Amino acid sequence: MEEEQSVAKLPLIEAECSARLGISNIDYDQDQHGGVGSLDSAGAPVETRSTAVLCICTFAAACAAFTGGCLASYSSLAESGIIADLGLTVAEYSVFGSIMTGGAMLGAVISGRMTDFIGRRRVCMFFKYTIPLLLEYMNNIKTLWVLDIFYIVGWLAIIFAEGAWLLDLGRLSLGIGFGLTCYVGPVYLAEITPKNVRGLLMSISQSMTGYGASFTFLVGSFVTWRSLAIIGCIPSLLLLLALFFIPESPRWLDYIENQRLQQNSDDNVLNLFRRKYLHIVIIGVGLMVVQTSDGLCGFLFYMSEIFDSAGISSTLGFILVAVVQIPSFVLTAALIDKFGRRTLLMASATGQCLGCFLTGLSYFLQDVDWWKEASPILALIGVLVYMGSYAFGMAQIPWIVVSEILPINVKGSAGTLCNLVNWFCSWVVSYTFNYSFSWSPTGTFFIYAGMCGFGVAFIAKLVPETKGRTLEEIHASLTHIMQ
Repeated sequence: MEEEQSVAKLPLIEAECSARLGISNIDYDQDQHGGVGSLDSAGAPVETRSTAVLCICTFAAACAAFTGGCLASYSSLAESGIIADLGLTVAEYSVFGSIMTGGAMLGAVISGRMTDFIGRRRVCMFFKYTIPLLLEYMNNIKTLWVLDIFYIVGWLAIIFAEGAWLLDLGRLSLGIGFGLTCYVGPVYLAEITPKNVRGLLMSISQSMTGYGASFTFLVGSFVTWRSLAIIGCIPSLLLLLALFFIPESPRWLDYIENQRLQQNSDDNVLNLFRRKYLHIVIIGVGLMVVQTSDGLCGFLFYMSEIFDSAGISSTLGFILVAVVQIPSFVLTAALIDKFGRRTLLMASATGQCLGCFLTGLSYFLQDVDWWKEASPILALIGVLVYMGSYAFGMAQIPWIVVSEILPINVKGSAGTLCNLVNWFCSWVVSYTFNYSFSWSPTGTFFIYAGMCGFGVAFIAKLVPETKGRTLEEIHASLTHIMQ
């Protein structure tokens, strides 16, 4: 009965959200009239106004994601320059490279509660206000401001660093910002975009992480590490500008209003394991494990080491990876609302499995001294297949699905759990890669291939299709399964 009442209210919820954003019911105008070209009471085109609002919101989320992509690939390209200029040891640089995941886990821990308590849009400016003023104005200044401040401070620390401590501080700050971005960006867009364009806009935004990494691979091959940090700071400044023009999530505002009236909530960690939400939690956590346990951080953070050990030019490898990834991101954005999230995820995981297998096979051929002249080409093909397949769906769709399936009344706790699992698995892979690679490159990549195979099975069995459905319809169907 409760689910039927929720479903019956869906048009009203969508209408209220659209009204708060000034979007005038895009979903329902399209369903009934085949377009969004209607006029409001003042005669202004609804399509023009709604498109402007959604474009600015998407641009803001895209800037945050692009910065995260620049950050993720930065350490791989800056290694030789930083060690040479600042005299860091390999151990000191390893701390610099890995501390980002520690910061991201810290950002993940606070991301869900922060966005629920003070909103998706802006947050208190820690570095400007004292504690009393912070407490007084906390409800007016929201989350995206916080992550952008962490981004800007982090890049500036790296730009002006003359020793290891400032480098590490900057990388830690950037990691916290990235940890917040992974949750806040997709959740914010999922809550403000109509169902008919939700997949497209979220895919564009999430793919910016990959575009940032590809851009860094291209540009970083030709500029110094300080110049690369300056370039990485530019999207953060653009985000700062965009934050003055984007609205708060209407679903979050409605949620806060209801909380004030009802004074109750299911949003704590223990409630996530109730039968009502268990299925959703398994899907969300499982997607995070699948996304990060398939060797991504090994490929991303240590790509130069993989290329060098396989006898491939690192510069050539980085450029080819960027060239392969860009069309894959474009294809994902174009196809996600046509073929659905689930289909693209399965195709992406299958391609990653093949890429890991080919990379492992190239090292196997080196070990047994067979067809040795072809093994570098095979390793390059394997890396390109893996990174291209990752860009085709696994890079952005897991977070799109997670932001769509989590009900708003448990989104804070569930989002924090998913984000933390994501970054913990990333840390495990990045920390253990060097050890496992030294033990057996062949075995390392075959293990990753096995994890990708597990991902295909998990997606096929448990992950629902969410395209063309409102968030409330998705939540009602998933919670109904466990009741």
